[in-house]
Amino acid sequence: MDSQKEALQRIISTLANKNDEIQNFIDTLNHTLKGVQENSSNILSELDEEFDSLYSILDDVKESMINTIKQEQVHKSQELQSQLSQCNNALENSEELLEFATRSLDIKEPEEFSKAARQIKDRVTMASAFRLSLKPKVSDNMTHLMVDFSQERQMLQTLKFLPVPKAPEIDPVECLVADNSVTVAWRMPEEDNKIDHFIMEYRKTNFEGLPRVKDERCWEVIDNIKGTEYTLSGLKFDSKYMNFRVRARNKAVAGEYSDPVTLETKALNFSLDNSSSHLNLKVEDSCVEWDPTGGKGQESKIKGKENKGSVHVTSLKKHTRSGTPSPKRTSVGSRPPAVRGSRDRFTGESYTVLGDTAIENGQHYWEVKAQKDCKSYSVGVAYKTLGKFDQLGKTNTSWCIHVNSWLQNTFAAKHNNKVKALDVPVPEKIGVFCDFDGGQLSFYDAHSKQLLYSFKTKFTQPVVPGFMVWCGGLSLSTGMQVPSAVRTLQKSENGMTGSASSLNNVTQ
Repeated sequence: MDSQKEALQRIISTLANKNDEIQNFIDTLNHTLKGVQENSSNILSELDEEFDSLYSILDDVKESMINTIKQEQVHKSQELQSQLSQCNNALENSEELLEFATRSLDIKEPEEFSKAARQIKDRVTMASAFRLSLKPKVSDNMTHLMVDFSQERQMLQTLKFLPVPKAPEIDPVECLVADNSVTVAWRMPEEDNKIDHFIMEYRKTNFEGLPRVKDERCWEVIDNIKGTEYTLSGLKFDSKYMNFRVRARNKAVAGEYSDPVTLETKALNFSLDNSSSHLNLKVEDSCVEWDPTGGKGQESKIKGKENKGSVHVTSLKKHTRSGTPSPKRTSVGSRPPAVRGSRDRFTGESYTVLGDTAIENGQHYWEVKAQKDCKSYSVGVAYKTLGKFDQLGKTNTSWCIHVNSWLQNTFAAKHNNKVKALDVPVPEKIGVFCDFDGGQLSFYDAHSKQLLYSFKTKFTQPVVPGFMVWCGGLSLSTGMQVPSAVRTLQKSENGMTGSASSLNNVTQ
């Protein structure tokens, strides 16, 4: 019966995943169909605008040419009309003179004839008909204004859609995820020397496989990439995966997106658990600060709430102060739905706050930075069973390094109430590496990656990050991959560093 239920549950899970996959594909198809309709409408509108622009240019050119022809016509007409008027006047005067000369031949009186002859001679000398150019000033030829649009017509006939770059192909083998950076590499399916640059888009997601149309995060854009790879650095890996897609662009238009790829960017993300921290600590998700007056104010608030409860609850509160569990946090590993039960707040001199996510397997890394004026603090891990009066490193359920600058400066590794002094400078920021399966807890200078100390043990139950602070504050960086330098150092230093067993013979 139980085996059948398990088999049925696996079938149900498989069907649910397949239905989810099909629904995502349906959403993609609907989104694509809508995009085809919208883009087609936009392209048609742009095509109309381009042709209207061409028509407008042709109309302007035509109007300009017509005006040029008309101006040439007017100019030639005026010149010919002027020449024609001059010729008509000259002809009229010449005909009048011809008639006068003809009549003069009939004069009988010699003196009168001589006078008329002199007049005719003078008038002929001054006659405009003999000064006229009998060549037209302009010709009727208008061929210099003829046009031949055969080449332009051929160009218009060759009008076609712009050549669009093909979609690049992302090569997952060449992509690299390391040190909170992602390098994405791609290639073109065929050589295209007209490509000007590439555009890469990415987004974080918690869904494996193809990107979902209905995702909770928008695509981020990196434009003007000249090469065929790009590295995003300084990322916080606060999601399980990242989607990437690339497209090429020439001087005119961008091509289709590449097939998207999904790269795993899993890292340990946790916040500080305010529900069980010491009342003298002011706790936010990624920072904690010691507050000497915090206890009274918070205690009065708690007591006020307790008075509203039952008598039984009030009597219990005389001995314990419980808080609500951190919401939506699960352990690292298979991450089954886990609800962390409320626990007593740390009290006394245990100015402690724990992370709200348990580590059950794997290798993880986070970093801690102390305020410059911080007098005392500890960084490490602990079992969730750490007592409310327990200080980090003073029991066999916690491991830490401790920094103290009150009265005297000390820098030491602590476990099970044993101390080992560390003869290295206290770094500005401390990196914590936890290899749960390998039973190793190491501390590094976060900047130089110098190994500060390494515990070698066997974790018998899940651990949580632990922090103690007095007279100062700490800030926390999570969502970080194990740095490559740390992985390399772990391989070379494993078995050669100090261990928890080395503390057994050193009493505090």
